[in-house]
Amino acid sequence: MFNSPLCVSKLLPKEYRAIPEKLFPSGGFSKGKGPSVEAAEAFAGILGIGEDYKRLLGVHTQGQPAGDFLERFQNNLDLLIQKTWVEKAEEARKERLLDTVPPFIAVIEKGDYSRALEEFGPILEELAYLFFGPQSQKDDFAEYALRVDVEMGLFWWYGGQINAARSALWVKNAEKGVLRAVLLLGICYLTNF
Repeated sequence: MFNSPLCVSKLLPKEYRAIPEKLFPSGGFSKGKGPSVEAAEAFAGILGIGEDYKRLLGVHTQGQPAGDFLERFQNNLDLLIQKTWVEKAEEARKERLLDTVPPFIAVIEKGDYSRALEEFGPILEELAYLFFGPQSQKDDFAEYALRVDVEMGLFWWYGGQINAARSALWVKNAEKGVLRAVLLLGICYLTNF
């Protein structure tokens, strides 16, 4: 899932297709364009976090400190990582992931959303591995996750798109508000997970 882009339209029921395609079109973006804040808001709605996401966007847009929210995100992510059962051989993987969270939070607090998105992709990839094991590295992982739960499957699809977009031109050239919106989408979901 994280290794190859996914054409979401073939996997989703009709009522879910339009919104993910606006966030990350399967055919890519036209020259220099990326997702919009509006597309991120709509996607948050189908993930079941619409109200929390709008509130979070408002806090960030108004320049209010989001320290409390980021602290809740970090605490929840730490809990998710620590409580995930893995084989003894994978314990080091959990520790490495836990070690990446505080520097990631620091990048967000600095407002470097481009760099934060670059760091978020691998965090999501490792988190998916801890939750689903080697299944998360298969090409049909998003399809598998969608069958388990549509909202969760859409989130992992989003994670794969973030990881695929790390080197994409739009990440380097996108408006700061759009990068923030796309990043906060995943953070909000994990905070409410």
